[in-house]
Amino acid sequence: MNKAEKAVALFREGFSCSQAVFSAFSEDFGLDRNTSLKISQPFGGGMAHLGEACGAVTGAFMLIGLKYGRTKADDLAARDRTYAKMRQFTDRFKALHCSIQCRCLLGLDLGTEEGMRLAREKNLFQTICVKYVQDAATIVEEFL
Repeated sequence: MNKAEKAVALFREGFSCSQAVFSAFSEDFGLDRNTSLKISQPFGGGMAHLGEACGAVTGAFMLIGLKYGRTKADDLAARDRTYAKMRQFTDRFKALHCSIQCRCLLGLDLGTEEGMRLAREKNLFQTICVKYVQDAATIVEEFL
């Protein structure tokens, strides 16, 4: 099973999009499953169902940070490399889906009762979000 398949399996198991993408790669960075699930949990639904950056995207951003992020304040090269990788990821994701914003990708706001109800009624998590999880995992794997 490749990483994208693992991310999709985690998502279908009931974890959020951010958890699915981030946790699919966690062992590669020495993180156990429970720790990675806890770290990434608040980012689902566009950051706590706020409809902001897609959780699959933020899961990928966290992974890029783990791979390239700086650990010394004066390491500006690492900072710039990390931001460049994040921009490259974003460009690739947007080329497929036009946006990285959850609210735009779903066409509704998960932060409202109405938005959440419609998302569930339309089965958007299993029909649309699963594709975002798969694509984010596929793209970020190329960067790692």
